Amino acid sequence: MAIRWFDRLQPRTLAGKRTLVGYVFISPFILGFLLWFLVPASTAVWLTFTDWNMINPPKFIGLDNIRELFRDKLFLQALKVTTNYTIISVPLGLVMSFLLALLMNTKVRGISFFRTVYYLPSIVPAVANAVLWVWILNTEFGLLNVLLRSIGLPKIRWLQEPEWAMPALILMSLWGLGGSMVVYLAGLQGIPEVYYEAAEIDGAGRWDKLVHVTIPLMSPVIFFNLVMGVIGSFQVFTAGYLVTNGGPQNATLFYVLYLYRNGFQYLKMGYAATLAWVLFFIILALTLLIFKYIGSMVYYEEAR
Repeated sequence: MAIRWFDRLQPRTLAGKRTLVGYVFISPFILGFLLWFLVPASTAVWLTFTDWNMINPPKFIGLDNIRELFRDKLFLQALKVTTNYTIISVPLGLVMSFLLALLMNTKVRGISFFRTVYYLPSIVPAVANAVLWVWILNTEFGLLNVLLRSIGLPKIRWLQEPEWAMPALILMSLWGLGGSMVVYLAGLQGIPEVYYEAAEIDGAGRWDKLVHVTIPLMSPVIFFNLVMGVIGSFQVFTAGYLVTNGGPQNATLFYVLYLYRNGFQYLKMGYAATLAWVLFFIILALTLLIFKYIGSMVYYEEAR
């Protein structure tokens, strides 16, 4: 009986067999979408309307978690800190990684070695990076303060003063420019030489070639790194958690760190789910705004 039942499920036509094969090939994506996105997202929506401490059963409380957002000063502080970090670190990272890629695109002896050296920090584990930068930023014997004192400047309490903690973490974020640099480098090497040769015939110098050839042709890559940079900066967590733990005086209380504290330290899973959905809508709105106002400035060769 089992064999007959299985035979009935077997497609009898060629189109049916092709459809079955198609479903088999896309099944990893469907299962991943269901298990790692749809189910967790649906659960987070449900938790938004509950009070759950992971010990007792969830209790339905309606819109109380959403009302709590408007009374929570730390929510606004976390949002402010993350926004400031995004506004400064993303443009700075885009420019510096682009300049680094231009430098790594030059044809000099041993350039592969230098590319490897600049890329390596981006694959170092986050905890190792945090330990390294805690030492670099140390007030008494850190490398940065040693350099400052060597040129006659006073030492800075990077991780103890609220006004210096954020610049210190932004500086630390530049340590991982290697990932963006590799993307830029791939884009630079994809630009046909014929464009530069034509520009030279027209009398263009290095600056003209950069402004009128390289940057327009690299605009899709710059746009990609911008979108990914904004999304990543709103999800930054490791630096604030491992290096400063949100301090001093909540100067580095990033949004995801505050979300983590509510969920796994204060055991307010419902409120944490509400924060997570607010973060989702913020990132979604920013991404749509970037596509609307900056996406039209991107040069797509095939579209012209």
